Amino acid sequence: MRKLPPHLQPYVAEQHYERYTPVDHAVWRYVMRQNRHALRHAAHDAYVNGLALSGIGTERIPRVSEMNDCLAKIGWGAVIVKGLIPGAVFYELLANGILPIAAEIRKSANIEYTPAPDIIHEAAGHAPLLFDADYRSYVRLIGAIGAKAFSAKEKQEAFEALRRLTIVMEDPASSPEEREAAQRAVEEKQKASAGTTEAELVSRLFWTTVEYGLIGPMDDPKLYGAGLLSSVGESKHCFTDAVAKLPYSVEACTEHPKIVTEMQKRLFVCDSFGQLKAGAEALADTMAYRIGGTESLTRAQRSGMVATFAYNSGLGVTGCVQTLVQDESGEAVYVKTIGATALTVRGRPLHGQGKDAHARGFGSPIGLLKGGIALEACGDQALAELGVSLGSRAALAFESGILVKGPVTAIARSEGQVVLITFAACSVTYEGQELFEPEWGDYDMAVGSRIVTAYPGAADPASYYDDYAAHTVRAGTIPEQAQPLTRLEALYRQAAAIREERADALTEEQLQAIAGIHRELGRIDPEDWLLRLELLEIAAPEQALASLAKTLTEELHTLGQNKSVANVIQNGLAIV
Repeated sequence: MRKLPPHLQPYVAEQHYERYTPVDHAVWRYVMRQNRHALRHAAHDAYVNGLALSGIGTERIPRVSEMNDCLAKIGWGAVIVKGLIPGAVFYELLANGILPIAAEIRKSANIEYTPAPDIIHEAAGHAPLLFDADYRSYVRLIGAIGAKAFSAKEKQEAFEALRRLTIVMEDPASSPEEREAAQRAVEEKQKASAGTTEAELVSRLFWTTVEYGLIGPMDDPKLYGAGLLSSVGESKHCFTDAVAKLPYSVEACTEHPKIVTEMQKRLFVCDSFGQLKAGAEALADTMAYRIGGTESLTRAQRSGMVATFAYNSGLGVTGCVQTLVQDESGEAVYVKTIGATALTVRGRPLHGQGKDAHARGFGSPIGLLKGGIALEACGDQALAELGVSLGSRAALAFESGILVKGPVTAIARSEGQVVLITFAACSVTYEGQELFEPEWGDYDMAVGSRIVTAYPGAADPASYYDDYAAHTVRAGTIPEQAQPLTRLEALYRQAAAIREERADALTEEQLQAIAGIHRELGRIDPEDWLLRLELLEIAAPEQALASLAKTLTEELHTLGQNKSVANVIQNGLAIV
């Protein structure tokens, strides 16, 4: 598997394969059989080909270790992740060529569609397409873009409400009142979060392409979105007149919020994966990490989170942007962080300038010195002429009106270029305002006339974060400890064993066992349709079980009168 960056390792979990129940494997098998049958001509060729290459079979839930062996051939890997991980972590994993997979699997009650991530969606939906070089290039690109996208505090609150809604919707034990309250909370939080952040734009683009995209001619598009490829119901529903098919454009894809609790009402059709890459690049060109300047700092400030911004000297500052001092034209001339702040040079820690050295924050000017002098471009002689030499007292006047005065005690360089100047008993003033006072101790001044980038998170996460993975683990369908099988689960296992062990025809012992499973199923769970389908698949080719096959078919038709399972039963019968 590709090497995982150290700061992402805390999000990785074990699969604990033994915790999957026989019912879980039956759910996997049902969906995969449906997909192989329904998607042969509906999915992009890369999906059909990729299934055979990705280590994903039909009979059982895949082991991620087996998937890794297959993905390694294309320079990718896969990891089990701990529940709903933060978006930035998800995108960074993709940018590193690592597919994150939730270990949980949907309940049979949600077999057609689930709003929560599960192993069917993430393994069977995402992995096969990665064997197409153009597609995986797009996924890595949008991952890299998503990892650099700013959100906002109120947007994070809206995301948490949305995450809560997906959990409640997936939980069969949740009450109508709980679902209504969770939906109401989402609506309230979304109303409170005005505007659209970078993270939201990337999320919408990812949703309408990687998750729910169509590709090809408008009159005969193919599926490539993982949400469509992993949903028995939606892969068919999307071709009905109830779903609008629209031409792909970044603007159209990002215009509306995502729909996560029901099937999509509109889908976007692209010409090629190359078109997707071009669109992602166009979106990236509007983001703070590429545009730099005051706008990038403003987005960092609005996020309310740890961010990194970098000067054109190569000096990076990681911390929470608290204050921007702006001139009369609105340009930032001084930036101040609050709380633990660390300095880096081209992504590497600057010696003696870690977060302990700036535990309460960091502030520094931005801009040219008077006379149009770019301090970062000055050599030793030019610096000396400005009074910037060890032991000298300097007075640096910026075009903005900021004045920095004090004796120079240290000069930090990188590749021969000055990046940081340290003053003792320093004063920093702007239009009569004291930005730094001599009594506060040494003053470290960043060198750089422009901010060239800003993005969320730390430039060097391993050195900045003590505990990078401060996250919530979602309760899933796999229990913390493997539990003894229920009687129903034991019947599922018994049926699976007979199917897997059968030769050309069932033995007398197996015939009797199938009949016995059916009798006991009638006693303990008259409503279970999935095991009846499994039994029918075994019984249908056996002349000796013709009567049982007829009974099972009748029972399934009766159960199919319930609208909630009518489609899944009908689809299952169609394959048998």
